[in-house]
Amino acid sequence: MFTGIITDIGTIAKAEQRGDLRLAVRCGYDMVTVDLGASIACSGVCLTVVDKGEDWFAVDLSAETVSRTAQGQWNEGGRLNLERSLKLGDEMGGHIVTGHVDGIGEIVSAEPVGDSTELVICAPDDLANLIAPKGSITLDGVSLTVNEVRHTGDGCHFTINLIPHTAEVTTFDTVAAGRPVNIEIDILARYLARMTGR
Repeated sequence: MFTGIITDIGTIAKAEQRGDLRLAVRCGYDMVTVDLGASIACSGVCLTVVDKGEDWFAVDLSAETVSRTAQGQWNEGGRLNLERSLKLGDEMGGHIVTGHVDGIGEIVSAEPVGDSTELVICAPDDLANLIAPKGSITLDGVSLTVNEVRHTGDGCHFTINLIPHTAEVTTFDTVAAGRPVNIEIDILARYLARMTGR
C-alpha cells in the first residue's frame, strides 16, 4: 500500500530486455534501509526490488505490466515518481493507493491558472463512471484531487490542479499535451463498482 505522496524521483539508468524487462533505477534513497523483496511504487506501478546497490535498485516488469502502463515510460533516461511502501504509523498524507494501474489516460492540455497548472486528462470509457468531482485519483503515482468531470463520447475528460510544490517534487515539473499517464482510481470506487455490477 502507498499514499500517492512522492518521496523521490528516480532515473532509469539501464533497461534490459531479458525474459522480462529489468530496470536499474538510480535514486536518493538510503538503500541500506531497503530490503530485497521490498515494494516501491514507480510512477504508480507497485514493483518488487530484486537487486540493489548504494544508489540504485533493480525491478523486473512482466510483459503484462509493460502492456498495461503508459508507453515510453520504461526507457533508459526516463524519470519515475518513486514512493516506498506505507508502514503502520506513517502519516497518511494522500489517499490509499495500491500501485495497480486501472487504465492509461492522456494529458489533453496543461494551462497556467494562477500559480498552479490545470491539467485536463482524457480517461478511458470504462473508467468514466469511477471518477468523481472532489474525489481522489492517482496519476503516475501522485495522489491528486479531481476538480471537474465531463463525460464525452469516448470516455471522459477530468481536470486537476497541480500546485507548484507538487510539480516541483514530481515528474509533473514538465507536462505537455499528449503525454500518457498511469491512472489508478480511488480504491473505494473500484470496489463499489464491483459490488454494484458496474
